[in-house]
Amino acid sequence: METFPTELGILTCLMILAASLWIPYIVGVNKSEVAGAEDPFVRPTPLEQFPAWVHRAHRAHLNLLEQALPFSVLVLILNAIDGFSALTYWAAIVFFWVRVIHAVGMISGFAKMPLRPLLFTTGCACCLIMGYAVFAARF
Repeated sequence: METFPTELGILTCLMILAASLWIPYIVGVNKSEVAGAEDPFVRPTPLEQFPAWVHRAHRAHLNLLEQALPFSVLVLILNAIDGFSALTYWAAIVFFWVRVIHAVGMISGFAKMPLRPLLFTTGCACCLIMGYAVFAARF
């Protein structure tokens, strides 16, 4: 039986998080009553008309997707070229937990300046580490 790399396991968990992070936003939209709102299928209600946490939930989902795509592609490239290492192992673990903390902190409102941008930047650094690992494995 072949070993399942941790990076692919982390990627699987990350995609489950990305696939479910829309739920808080949808729950908030459906729980909130917006006076005078049009049919949301005709024109979506502006986020400013919802409670702040609903807007933050939407942004948390978008922020995750912004970083999950490049991270995912880099992990899949590393898998294809057999480029996983201790560096990619830890970068993947850190990336996943930073994204979880970022999402929870953003939706709850606890991750304020400068924590939220630091978390996002840490995720970006993990993506750059994965990119470095692709080139390091090939050259």
